[in-house]
Amino acid sequence: MTPTELRAQIARQMFDKPTAGYCNGYVQANLVVLPKTHAADFERFCRANPKPCPLLEMVGPGTAKTSKLAPGADLTDTLPRYRVWRDGHNEQEVADIKPFYTPDMVFFLLGCSFSFEEALVKAGIRLRHVDQAKNVSMYRTNLPLVGVGPFQGEMVVSMRPIHRSQVAQACIITGRYPEVHGEPVHVGYPEMIGITDLAKPDYGDPVEIMADEIPVFWACGVTPQNVLVNARLPMAITHAPGYMFVSDIKNEAYAV
Repeated sequence: MTPTELRAQIARQMFDKPTAGYCNGYVQANLVVLPKTHAADFERFCRANPKPCPLLEMVGPGTAKTSKLAPGADLTDTLPRYRVWRDGHNEQEVADIKPFYTPDMVFFLLGCSFSFEEALVKAGIRLRHVDQAKNVSMYRTNLPLVGVGPFQGEMVVSMRPIHRSQVAQACIITGRYPEVHGEPVHVGYPEMIGITDLAKPDYGDPVEIMADEIPVFWACGVTPQNVLVNARLPMAITHAPGYMFVSDIKNEAYAV
């Protein structure tokens, strides 16, 4: 499918899966939606923490349609799943957010590591969550963020088991994509960043790590969801982890 075709299926509620492995070659994005009163602080938070929160586009207030990543796409119904947050709690997951939309909302589209997976696969680096049609494993860490206003907390990372002979190559390849999280933030030794059990991810699905593989950790765009728990805003909306916005922009547009 093209991104336009996929978004059309999503809008008709005919697609409800993690988007990893779909529309290869196109940038995928995380989503955070906040009322205008908190938008300036969150933008500063993203600028201060570009590794986990690389800001690709801001939309609104006054519109929910993108002008850069997929001109004209409506962000209220073109992601497979959304989370609605109230007072720091994930209240529910929904297929569209039209009933919750108000004109004062600001939409933040943040870079996603799914965007560099195409380059890893092309280089012969297998990704188990893609091979097994699973959601990528994501974990809370003890890596501190630069706080701005109510937005404080620690980083969330995504993990991919990489054959030990390919770890350096994976670091170099993903380092070419700083706008979609770039090179890893940690390699091996998960306990050093506060992860106690790789078999129990905080978000996504667990995957097996073979004896000749090393767990490699990238900054993750689910980080804002961890931060929203601490911020306890009266209202916020995000994507559901792994259920991303698929854009019309090619991944290579963000390669350096």
